[in-house]
Amino acid sequence: MAFPHPPQAARAGLDALCAADPDLAGVEAAAGPLPWRVRPAGFAGLLQAIVGQQISNQAAAAIWGRLRAVPGALTPEGMLAQSEETLRGAGLSRPKVAHAQALAAAFADGRLDEAGLAALEDDAAVAAIVAVRGLGPWTAEVYLLFALGRENVFPAGDLALAAAAADLKRLPARPGPKALRALAEPWRPYRALAARLLWHHWRHVTGRPAMDDFCPS
Repeated sequence: MAFPHPPQAARAGLDALCAADPDLAGVEAAAGPLPWRVRPAGFAGLLQAIVGQQISNQAAAAIWGRLRAVPGALTPEGMLAQSEETLRGAGLSRPKVAHAQALAAAFADGRLDEAGLAALEDDAAVAAIVAVRGLGPWTAEVYLLFALGRENVFPAGDLALAAAAADLKRLPARPGPKALRALAEPWRPYRALAARLLWHHWRHVTGRPAMDDFCPS
């Protein structure tokens, strides 16, 4: 789901970022107002992040749309009841089927729960999520950013973020995750807001919509 403008609290953080970094300040002037994308908290939000791992936004949106049409698939109990054949038919790869059902098992047995994750600090929430098989830092950080609205997480393993940073900062090459994290340090405590601006810049430069633009709800 996308809203046309960030909430007021986020706007204050964005203004602070733009005052400190002229390159970020130019993003909305060129690309238009930053749309505010949010995803559901809990199992469905993490499942959507799994779907989006390592594939294009268009492909991820198509799979997500088919998965949402499978009765019960967006609940832990319903996911555990699905056959591999059904989930593969929706477009999940065999590893992602295993990861989705591992996530469902973690919610079903209480290792993860929506309220518990929301109550944790960023690092602790990431650690809890990556303890589940198949869920790495990128998945956890994307969840915290879009589902929990955290302002300082930064998915440094995201290729589009790296490409956007290289373009916006006029770097000679796309930075790797370690270099990108270092580049993002001056953006604390608003690194997630900086990430949103970088993605916005990259969508503008490339003309590639976000996953949520293909499948907005």
